[in-house]
Amino acid sequence: MKRWIFLSAVLLLTLAVGCSQPADDEATAKKKKTTFVTIGTGGITGVYYPTGGAIAKIVNNKREEYGIRATVESTAGSVFNVNAIMAGDLEFGIVQSDRQYQAINGKKEWEGSPQKNLRAVFSIHPESVTLLAATDADIKTISDLRGKHVNIGNPGSGQRGNAIDALEAAGINWEIDIDPEQVKAAEAPGLLQDDRIDAFFYTVGHPSGAFKEATSGRRKTRFVAITETDSLVQKFPYYAKSYIPAALYPGAANEEDTPTFGVKATFCTSATVSDEVVYAITKEVFENFEAFKKLHPAYQVLTKKSMLEGLSAPLHPGALKYYKEAGLM
Repeated sequence: MKRWIFLSAVLLLTLAVGCSQPADDEATAKKKKTTFVTIGTGGITGVYYPTGGAIAKIVNNKREEYGIRATVESTAGSVFNVNAIMAGDLEFGIVQSDRQYQAINGKKEWEGSPQKNLRAVFSIHPESVTLLAATDADIKTISDLRGKHVNIGNPGSGQRGNAIDALEAAGINWEIDIDPEQVKAAEAPGLLQDDRIDAFFYTVGHPSGAFKEATSGRRKTRFVAITETDSLVQKFPYYAKSYIPAALYPGAANEEDTPTFGVKATFCTSATVSDEVVYAITKEVFENFEAFKKLHPAYQVLTKKSMLEGLSAPLHPGALKYYKEAGLM
């Protein structure tokens, strides 16, 4: 009798294990199928970081359907993102349109070494090259930056190249005519308010947390117009005239909008990233377009058509597939 009870228990245990095994195998197989992708952004006070977060949020809402898990990484900016994408350290990155153009054509940091595997997915918000100065530094025009302590941005950032272009258009040699600081944009507002710099450049979509911070401190500030825009737009195909709305920053001394120039933020990847992954991300962003626009004030000017502008690298086949299906191309 005891032997019969023992054998019955063993049989039941074997059946139980056997029945649970397929479920365990199925769960393991499902877990193995998950594709992890990382999106390179920029400093946490800019628009790139929340933009990457917005895209990741939309994609992760469908992770059971697509098997894609997206995460966001704060990085040094556009140049870093391009290089990391090309090295396989990032699957996606947000890149200024000028840096995308330079990378694919082998210019600036990529002089003589075009990044042939760089692929465009879509563009996002417009970004203005913005110059903010302390009012006590007596900087009313870009020419007044001569002899001043100015942050032009950290090496590897898109804003640095824009700042140098703006300075050169005004006849200013950044290595000789100013005292350049070269730190990340997130550090610049604090440096300005602590009297450690007189002004700083930052290429960003507006409204920007960095400029909210910089214009709300003890030290009074003003946005400085960049008026040499005709020559810049003529020389560089990726630039366009822009302005900073005065109403967004009541703490600044400006009563009128400030003219400047700008670029666009673009979403890039590598030719080696699978068509299926790029297609899924593109589809989810575009098919949740109205929800996406509500995720940041800088997106309010977006249209689906404008998100296909400012792209100089070839479109990734996965993105192109969606655009053709949606009648956007």
